[in-house]
Amino acid sequence: MYHDEKIEDVRGLDLSLSAMAFYPFPSWSTLENSVSTWFLPSSDDSRNHKRFKPTLSSDESIGNSSSSYSGGSNSSLYSTGNCLSRTESTNNLNSLPKLQFRDHIWTYTQRFLAAEAVEEAAASMIGGDGDRIDEGSGDGMRLVQLLVSCAEAVACRDRSHASTLLSELRANALVFGTSFQRVASCFVQGLADRLALVQPLGAVGVVAPTMNFMAVASEKKEEALCLVYDVCPHIQFGHFVANTSILEAFEGESLVHVVDLGMTMGLPHGHQWRMLINSLASRAGQLSRRLRITGVGHCGNQLQAIGDELQTYAQSLGINFEFLAVESNLENLKPEDFKLIEGEVLVVNSILQLHCVVKESRGALNSVLQIIHELSPKVLVLVEQDSSHNGPFFLGRFMEALHYYSAIFDSLDAMLPKYDTRRAKIEQFYFAEEIKNIVSCEGPARVERHERVDQWRRRMSRAGFQPIPIKMLAQAKQWLGKVKVCEGYTMVEEKGCLVLGWKSKPIVAASCWKC
Repeated sequence: MYHDEKIEDVRGLDLSLSAMAFYPFPSWSTLENSVSTWFLPSSDDSRNHKRFKPTLSSDESIGNSSSSYSGGSNSSLYSTGNCLSRTESTNNLNSLPKLQFRDHIWTYTQRFLAAEAVEEAAASMIGGDGDRIDEGSGDGMRLVQLLVSCAEAVACRDRSHASTLLSELRANALVFGTSFQRVASCFVQGLADRLALVQPLGAVGVVAPTMNFMAVASEKKEEALCLVYDVCPHIQFGHFVANTSILEAFEGESLVHVVDLGMTMGLPHGHQWRMLINSLASRAGQLSRRLRITGVGHCGNQLQAIGDELQTYAQSLGINFEFLAVESNLENLKPEDFKLIEGEVLVVNSILQLHCVVKESRGALNSVLQIIHELSPKVLVLVEQDSSHNGPFFLGRFMEALHYYSAIFDSLDAMLPKYDTRRAKIEQFYFAEEIKNIVSCEGPARVERHERVDQWRRRMSRAGFQPIPIKMLAQAKQWLGKVKVCEGYTMVEEKGCLVLGWKSKPIVAASCWKC
């Protein structure tokens, strides 16, 4: 009953239910009893109401049907002059597909999650442990309310009201303010970009983006990525789990081959594989070590430069090393791209990569997983952000992202001084780009499609993979104690996966799979 399996059902739902699926206010009960009489606020000054027509795409249906957003009382939602007659309303409702019990359960589940997301986003701003209150907590609560109201206005395509709210938000969401003010500034950018793309009230969907919202100057993005690697434990955690799992798979083997999807996320010096090469060289045993690495990425020259560095490093440690670069994106991979050798042990490594090929149709991800399955790896290491940023409805994604990134910015607040330029670069050139993509983009332009570990478990199982429980919680906790991070990070084992979190909020999850 999760959204990825029910999107087709949702598109045929009575929109009076799906429209309120993520609406986090007490007016639900009022609207539930009036399914035949909800209207959208228009953007003109008189705030007249237009009848809502259920012809919207699933991606916009929740936002465009959030009819209770007008800033006024509930009574303003109803206009006897515009209401349908009981007979006409009944006929219209009868023309819609009949709801099943599971649809009702799904809808109410989404309502609960949305309300929970609002509370937790506010709690993260106030201080989840109850001991610390951010400066100006009253202003912070007002900022939460403004963000949610603005997201609703943008979803409703109420340009006038959304623009007013954005102006107030820009004055209060400060890049060098509290952790929540800083994360709010990123969401304000995303909301402004989305508002610029939405069509006028009454139209369907959003216009196609005319620019790439991830197009930050490459040197700034690379610098921010390196800072994230050095300051935050997220990527290092993935490398630790992956290398430990790879070493276990290589036990007793002399010829090993690693396929790296995304080639260490573009980090310039192959950090993950330097650590692996060093570990292989230091292990006891007389077997001649031969390591092959195939790196997949967009820039062949950059991949080859990393490969040359790794080869020099491996030779200095007595490791027979071979590197192959595959210049391709994941969706265009073919089995023949990988030069396999009979008798070698194959491992596939994916660090924060596969979420980019999760599309509405699921065809792209299924294709990639099918190719990986054909390679028959001994183990596939999957590390992904553990949050639900790929739901079918904009407001749901917005609330999930607000909660998730509030936790990340809170951790940065604890690790770096207030006016540290490193923190500003990490936030504005790395995490802000993810946030803007989640908030402002739709269709192929939206590539930050993070999903929870339970969702990945279902996707991997459908693709023919079986889970390999990760039994290294004690090791992971020791590793977390050794890396230079502040208190507040947590490490837990969840159904055979390892999850790194901040104050118990899941951030990154690692899992292992076999064919």
